[in-house]
Amino acid sequence: MKIASFNINGIKARLPNLIEWLKSAKPDVLALQEIKSTSENFPRSEFEVLGYEVVTNGQKGYNGVALLSKLPIKNVIDKLPGDEEDTQARWISAEINNVLICDLYLPNGNPYPGPKFDYKISWMNRLYQHSANLIATEKKIVLLGDYNIIPTETDCNKPDDWKNDALFQPQSRKIFQGLLNLGFTDAIRAKSISDGIYTHWDYQRGAWSRNSGIRIDHVLVSPTAADSLVACGIDREMRDKEKPSDHVPIWIKLQVV
Repeated sequence: MKIASFNINGIKARLPNLIEWLKSAKPDVLALQEIKSTSENFPRSEFEVLGYEVVTNGQKGYNGVALLSKLPIKNVIDKLPGDEEDTQARWISAEINNVLICDLYLPNGNPYPGPKFDYKISWMNRLYQHSANLIATEKKIVLLGDYNIIPTETDCNKPDDWKNDALFQPQSRKIFQGLLNLGFTDAIRAKSISDGIYTHWDYQRGAWSRNSGIRIDHVLVSPTAADSLVACGIDREMRDKEKPSDHVPIWIKLQVV
């Protein structure tokens, strides 16, 4: 079972690239972030002709997440528990082939410090509590998406450039580490400990040409899912396409009976 994540940075602008990638990569499940579209305007028919079932949690102009699956989608939840007044479209989860897939678009938090960073920490605390409840079920859980977190210095090309950025602050990195302490495994790090593994290159300052990247897209798997983890990867060639997203797809393969 191949499960992928991709911050598409606007579904309408990247649709041709995404369709091309889906046809070649052939994920069974794809979690999208930052679709920047309402659910009503999401181009679901483009994916349904490829055999994908589609569920969305959209928002006009920004945010928004979606799940595409070639397998039946069950028990969809489109809100991270803990704050009924939070209207930002940043979460969708569903059971697919006996795996709980949780697709998240974590707040960026900039400018730091400020209310946007405070919201980020609040959102992460809710994520931690919900994740603790989920992992206690001992189900196969995949918690994936754009975390907007650079976990360690090895996850960015130039750490000094990020010292004052919300993506690299001790408070948010500590909560991310807390997810790992719960028992989740960082799938990419489980399969590769080398430096220079990035998932995002800014559009500015020639970041792509200089490989000045950061790793902020992550796939965390629960212990029962980690036992089934057979492969993972980052499709960095997508960053070199015409009109690319500033992120690239990441994926894992689980051996699911």
